[in-house]
Amino acid sequence: MDLYTYYRSTSSYRVRIALALKGLDYRSLPVNLIADGGEHRAPAYRVLNPQGRVPTLRTEDGDLVIQSPAIIEYLEERYPLPPLLPTEPLARARVRSVAALIGCDIHPLHNVAVLQRLRALGLAEADVGAWIGHWIGEGFQAVEQLIGDQGFCFGEPGLADVYLLPQVYAARRFEVDLEPFAKIRRVEAHALAHAAFQAAHPSAQADCPA
Repeated sequence: MDLYTYYRSTSSYRVRIALALKGLDYRSLPVNLIADGGEHRAPAYRVLNPQGRVPTLRTEDGDLVIQSPAIIEYLEERYPLPPLLPTEPLARARVRSVAALIGCDIHPLHNVAVLQRLRALGLAEADVGAWIGHWIGEGFQAVEQLIGDQGFCFGEPGLADVYLLPQVYAARRFEVDLEPFAKIRRVEAHALAHAAFQAAHPSAQADCPA
């Protein structure tokens, strides 16, 4: 498999964690989002991903899948062991709720395209920072109440952690105060000590600047 990725892309980070937790081999193909003009905007890349974003997965059969939720669902269905979701329906729904909260309600509001638009509309950097802090903080208040009290989000590493760790990385990058979120910081500590999360971390990627 090939994964078109960018080292600090939150959605790419999710997919790297899922691949690592499942022990799947893949080739990492970096797409530089901040290069002059952006490699993701190049016609050659848009042939692979019409949206011009990362990640994009090329499967072992040569098929292309875009959007991190779809890629992760594909991996879960195609390579079910080890599972990212529990077996009981209500437990699965609770895990998916946390993942969706992060993927739908937090991450999109600090996506590169959104921040660029805010700046284009004339917002000062302090206001952009306040925007980011507000939405991550509000989302994390809900996540803090939804996750468990031990281990990862729901005990063993799974889909909720796949979404949460990249969001915590982004929060730290944007200097969001995480002190109020003891459960989230506990999950982060567990993940940073886990080999799969270490392998997927932005600092471990070939395109991470020295």
